[in-house]
Amino acid sequence: MRCWYFSEMAYHPAWEAGLARGTLRVVLPSSNFDPPTGHGLLNRYLDEFALCDEVGLDIMVNEHHSTATCMTVSVPMALAIIARETKRARLLSLGTPIANRPDPVRVAEEMAWLDVLSGGRLEMGLVKGAPYEIQPANSNPATLMRRYWEAHDLILKALSTHDGPFNWEGEFFHYRSVNIWPKPIQKPTPPVWMTGMSVDTGKLAAERGHVVGTLLSGGTAKPMYDAYRQRARELGWEAGPDRLAYAAVVGVGATREEGLRRADQIADYVRTAPVVAEPFTNPPGYNSVGANVAIMKAGPRAHRIVKDRQGNPIDHRRATVQQFMDTDTVFAGTPDDVFQQIRDFSNRMGGVGHLLFFGQGGHLGHEDTAENIKLFGREVAPRLRELTVKPAAVAAE
Repeated sequence: MRCWYFSEMAYHPAWEAGLARGTLRVVLPSSNFDPPTGHGLLNRYLDEFALCDEVGLDIMVNEHHSTATCMTVSVPMALAIIARETKRARLLSLGTPIANRPDPVRVAEEMAWLDVLSGGRLEMGLVKGAPYEIQPANSNPATLMRRYWEAHDLILKALSTHDGPFNWEGEFFHYRSVNIWPKPIQKPTPPVWMTGMSVDTGKLAAERGHVVGTLLSGGTAKPMYDAYRQRARELGWEAGPDRLAYAAVVGVGATREEGLRRADQIADYVRTAPVVAEPFTNPPGYNSVGANVAIMKAGPRAHRIVKDRQGNPIDHRRATVQQFMDTDTVFAGTPDDVFQQIRDFSNRMGGVGHLLFFGQGGHLGHEDTAENIKLFGREVAPRLRELTVKPAAVAAE
């Protein structure tokens, strides 16, 4: 199992104002942002990413917009800095919301440039984007998936075509001459990742051989993983754990209490992420009919509910750290505790090859974050790299 450190580089000083307003996204005024404070936080977060390279962890970065939960507004900007400051870590963009980006060829150029700058260390996440970013992007949610797949295909063609310009006339994008410079080091393109939670996403990712990841979704990830494996078999190949990724909060401490405390503070990110004004949670046309039926059955709080291993609904807005652990949203404790929890989760899922590790969030300070990274990188990650998947019957014993 590969381990990727992840932080959304949140601006937590504005969370209290956002909670009072009932939303941390889209309409929270930027008057709640203090630039000198933001300067200090951004540079601190980048120092923490650089530390990962020293302890043998890979690095993941994403982007969000119009929100106090994430200051990373551009994956390429963040990864360019991180690439220059690191030497060994693989660098995962998970990712660029290509259905909301106006220029897919520019995305291809940025990814190729990052791959060259990093010496071929880039992993490229092409994602749909969050529903609450439809409004600031002024996108049409009803055509978002068609736009996503056209952008996806155009980006991969641009990255892998090196014999001169080609023309592109699609439904959404029109280019007379596509001929990106530079070309990437990795051939035909850097490895491609997708994100999702549904069976359909699992099948679509398998058809393209992409890595598929899901964030903070607990046991609901398994149907997507199973669909990926089944579709791969139908297409004549066997999908290993290296095709599957999972993101969770991880808090490691010298004692169990310390690990739980760190995880509880990091989990404040999970508690605040769903604080979104209702009109922005499910724009008309964003979800499929099947997904909307499931949302209606789950009730109005569906976007913030996940079930524990016994099937009990847990509200992310109010969950305790133990409830988060019961939903496999959080792994926490000593290095031994954390290793065992991740191992058991991987076995229940049938084998997961990538852990995306939320190692900082909420009000967790720099010293705690650095210790969390060091303990995980030195005492947990090496054991996870050697992890093998046990059969389900054995894992359940």
